[in-house]
Amino acid sequence: MKTLIYADHAATTALSNSAREAMEPFLQTSYGNPSTLHSFSVEPRKAVYRSREMIAAVIHAEPDEIFFTSGGTEADNWAIKGTIFQHVPGKKVITSVIEHHAVLNTCVALSRMGYPVITLPVDTEGHVDPIMLRGSITPDVALVSVMLANNEIGTINPLGDLAAEAHNGGVLCHTDAVQAIGHISVNVNDLNVDFLSASAHKFNGPKGIGFLYVRRGTKLLPLIDGGGQELGMRSGTENVAGIVGMAIALQEHNENLSQETEYLQGLTKRLLSRLEQYHLDFRVNGSLNRVPGNLNLSFKNADAEMLLHRLDLMGTAVATGSACNSKEKELSHVIQAIHVPHDYAHGTIRITLGMDNRESDIDKIAEQIAKILS
Repeated sequence: MKTLIYADHAATTALSNSAREAMEPFLQTSYGNPSTLHSFSVEPRKAVYRSREMIAAVIHAEPDEIFFTSGGTEADNWAIKGTIFQHVPGKKVITSVIEHHAVLNTCVALSRMGYPVITLPVDTEGHVDPIMLRGSITPDVALVSVMLANNEIGTINPLGDLAAEAHNGGVLCHTDAVQAIGHISVNVNDLNVDFLSASAHKFNGPKGIGFLYVRRGTKLLPLIDGGGQELGMRSGTENVAGIVGMAIALQEHNENLSQETEYLQGLTKRLLSRLEQYHLDFRVNGSLNRVPGNLNLSFKNADAEMLLHRLDLMGTAVATGSACNSKEKELSHVIQAIHVPHDYAHGTIRITLGMDNRESDIDKIAEQIAKILS
């Protein structure tokens, strides 16, 4: 029986045992609606508030600055549309060329409505230049949205500097932190952002739940109208079990952050060393300042889709990191943006490691890649 190896943690993660156990009562016994007035609502309502406090503490925010959403995509949409729709068409959004499609396609939708979008390029490591951002800010810009960590190449952006440039120009700043939260230390005061998006399933929480941080005093229009939950900002009955699971999973990651970072960096170094021992011709994409465990590799004259499927048949799950569109077979917008040479670009895969991976997994992945490419 072949050993199955999961190395696609940037796509999603397994629900932690602690999160699952914390969720169970709110699925079976304490299932009341937090918004009702009878006794069945007491425990769910307390659980939602405790979770808000826990999440706020991890990112150094205040509880009333945390708003629960269905995930990162909704949070991105809300921050961007809830800001820009306060203005008449003509106001602009600035973003970067390597954003997740939750941001890029939101901006495309806005541009069709008459809100122009400025898309900044990045350097070969995937960084947005604060000086370039400064030169792009004009009085008709309403929002800057730049991701904290890239989902394909793991590069961490200088968000504090970018937010400072935005604020110096009188502009609000949003960051998609979906790939960063739970994996690197995040302090919203150091980042100086007005909005921050996160999604629980990226840090061993449940799917279908996330949050949006909104700096106190920052005006934002609701995206979803209805019964007025979430301080009147996001209507809909709260996903209590999901909220509880997210808070527990995030707290767990935060408490173990330093040892997780050290462990994942060790696995990453081991994988690179093993690949080099097989004398494979490849390059590492992105910055040295990256999310731990995220490794984006381009193999010379290889085919990423073939490599992914062959690895899958061998029992190893990796990703192309959207390096190939399954319909068009086009290169990923991120790989194009950082100018990976053509003879390497088409052989790009993303290996993202987690705490459940072992050194034996690393050795096996390297062996499998070498076998395929030979």
